[in-house]
Amino acid sequence: MKKLIVRFLLGFVCSISGYFIASNYYSFPLSLIGLLLGCLTALFVIQVEQALRKLSLRIIFGGVAGMIVGLLIAFLFAYGLNFITDIEEKYQIAPWIYALWTAVMGYLGLVLGSKKIEELYNIIGRGQSADKENRDYRILDTSTIIDGRLADICDTGFLEGTLIVPRFVLDELQYIADSSDSMKRSRGRRGLDILNRMQKSAGISIEIVDQDFPRIKSVDAKLVALAKKMNGKIITNDFNLNKVAELQGIRILNVNELANALKPVVLPGEVMTVKIIKEGKEAGQGVAYLDDGTMIVVDNAQRYQGATVEALVTSVLQTTAGRMIFSELKDIVGEKKAYGNGARQ
Repeated sequence: MKKLIVRFLLGFVCSISGYFIASNYYSFPLSLIGLLLGCLTALFVIQVEQALRKLSLRIIFGGVAGMIVGLLIAFLFAYGLNFITDIEEKYQIAPWIYALWTAVMGYLGLVLGSKKIEELYNIIGRGQSADKENRDYRILDTSTIIDGRLADICDTGFLEGTLIVPRFVLDELQYIADSSDSMKRSRGRRGLDILNRMQKSAGISIEIVDQDFPRIKSVDAKLVALAKKMNGKIITNDFNLNKVAELQGIRILNVNELANALKPVVLPGEVMTVKIIKEGKEAGQGVAYLDDGTMIVVDNAQRYQGATVEALVTSVLQTTAGRMIFSELKDIVGEKKAYGNGARQ
């Protein structure tokens, strides 16, 4: 509401100012042209303001600095042209040359400054001697941020340094947080909260990178392209992104693989006490779960559903999706609660 009021006032002031300025030179019908020009000026200023709000302060600073340098070059050129008096006296074209050269150099400075500020920042901020190929860039994807386990790892101090969050990933998080679907909206807001939490973690610095690839539509494809350009690693728990990135030579840090690596080691021959939760896919199998979610398949335990049994580990299957433990029934520890003693027979 406040934005609409401010924009209305801007349009009103510009229109009235344009009308009074034009009325100093033209009579009533033609003075309305100033009113129209003032309104168009206000619309132009609003469009520029909306475009600038999407840009980072670094890009705006680079554009302004580049434009100043371009105008300075144009001024020096015009200063040198003043010494060539024959051109100005004979052809009377020097003012047009000044205007054209100033516009061209100002525009080139603005565009080049906004585009090349990232390279200049890398040179000044990180030192000319830093080798870009050897920097440890770790790029976060959307699923990892929403997952939240990476924030827990950062809190423990096992992960330190700078984590890269591309602008297009941040935009995707905001888009999900603004979704009409309540489930997506809660996931998006959770991701933004976790990112804010990670920024406050000791030893962790979150860097927002404005590099984008307009011709690439998919966020996953943009992540791969950015990792190639920065020679970085992608932190994710997305199985499909993992495979696609590995095929293109991008190193992946998979949070699921880290979680699996940290699970307690179970060796064949060990005895575990578990509770049979449900029946398995094969006939006679029962399924139990450890506290970390690892699934245990127990042969000949289907009829003991709801009971606590001792299972003898026979084999362990490790996959990218998780770990499965296969075992066979050894002994019954507790009676079944769901079905009673009669179900044993």
